[in-house]
Amino acid sequence: MTDAYARASSETGDALLLTPGPLTTSRAVKTAMLHDWGSRDAGFLAINQQVLQQLPDIINASDTHVTVPMQGSGTFAVEAMLTSLLPPAGKLLLIVNGAYGQRARRICEIAGRPHTVYATSEDTPPDVDEVDRLLRADPSISHVFAVQCETTSGILNPIAELAAVVEACGRRLLIDAMSAFGALPLDAKRTRFDAVAASSNKCIEGVPGLGFVICREPALAAAKGNATTLTLDLYDQWQSLRTTGQYRFTPPIHVIVAFHRALQEFWAEGGQAGRGARYGENCRVLVEGMAELGFRPLLAGPLQAPIIVTFHMPRHANFVFDSFYEKLKQRGYVIYPGKLTVADSFRIGCIGRLNAAHMEGVVAAVRAVMGELGVTLTGASAQP
Repeated sequence: MTDAYARASSETGDALLLTPGPLTTSRAVKTAMLHDWGSRDAGFLAINQQVLQQLPDIINASDTHVTVPMQGSGTFAVEAMLTSLLPPAGKLLLIVNGAYGQRARRICEIAGRPHTVYATSEDTPPDVDEVDRLLRADPSISHVFAVQCETTSGILNPIAELAAVVEACGRRLLIDAMSAFGALPLDAKRTRFDAVAASSNKCIEGVPGLGFVICREPALAAAKGNATTLTLDLYDQWQSLRTTGQYRFTPPIHVIVAFHRALQEFWAEGGQAGRGARYGENCRVLVEGMAELGFRPLLAGPLQAPIIVTFHMPRHANFVFDSFYEKLKQRGYVIYPGKLTVADSFRIGCIGRLNAAHMEGVVAAVRAVMGELGVTLTGASAQP
């Protein structure tokens, strides 16, 4: 690294994380973790209760759904949702167009839950008519699982349309909204679902360590005895919090207190509408700036969620992703490798404590790094 350029940094001097989470957080969120709290202390229990009560408000579900927190990453919450709410005699239709749908499939395989898969390519949303056909052809399917924003590619899946079909067919919908919750619209009054799973370290801009599932209360009440594990039993966790106000096992206290602070910042920004607008502008600046440099995004138009953007890897002899990555990191921008099976790619995130000026900065850094590498993207070199 040289002093020939200014290194980008967060409020606390860290490199900016252009990733789908963990992500760049505010100084205030970090500062909230500087104090110790007892897990049974009344002050902490009050903070935790405020967090749990606020989360359904984000999706207009405060009078129909309850929040069940789950210690661990977002996948812990997804596994808890699938293995607690899907009864042993039920069957799950998994809608898959990326790694997180495939992960849900693996959860069902290990748990021994009957399931079937409807898969499309990572750059292709599910066909709602095909989902309707599959449900009507197999009456044993009781539940449907879908990912709102599949961060393998950054694709936005048609959750509202899928929910309408699932409801019309008399089935139950379980949503992985990990990378969408708080940034993309989801309204429980208009979109019927039994549960939605998310986590603290995504669009609410907290830190990793807490997943949560917002459940329709009758569906949760019917889940007694379904769980395949002790620690991921949503019903049991719900009952413990409901009767004692406490977690069954040690909670990630500092994470929860930081999440409480992150929620305050979320509401101050205007909630989902405000947060989503900032991320949308981040995405626009990024995509337009990268296009000027010759980079081609995988997705176009309404398929691209303002969460993370996948770009095709350039075909140029001088372009080596590891060098590209390290040079950007030296300038204070941490991007993400690709996760596609259909094409070589890399990803740049739009979420976290970032704004349009940061996105202009990363585009400028990419321009400079491309110059150092001796790469100009024109014609065939810019094609996938």
